[in-house]
Amino acid sequence: MNAPSESLVVWCNCPDEASATTLAQGLLAGRLAACVNLLPSVKSIYHWHDGVETSLEVPLMIKTTRAAYPALEAWLLAHHPYEIPEIIALPIVAGSASYLAWLAQETQ
Repeated sequence: MNAPSESLVVWCNCPDEASATTLAQGLLAGRLAACVNLLPSVKSIYHWHDGVETSLEVPLMIKTTRAAYPALEAWLLAHHPYEIPEIIALPIVAGSASYLAWLAQETQ
């Protein structure tokens, strides 16, 4: 069974729903993620090229494992439309044993 420390949630913002959907489908097709949630758009304010930018983005909440993470990150870097995409992995410290086992099974 997958231990909680082996499970991750990865956050990745996308410029629009179309690119978010394309990325989510690619991650699932490659078995790099067990599930990807497209969240409602958020307003992001960030430093970029010596200025402050504001944009609407669609966040992805990606459930995966530590073992699948390196390939997931490489795939996102190769397919994401941003020059420097936000890719942040957070450990799942607790969760339903059956859900975590499913997550591990779906990313093998």
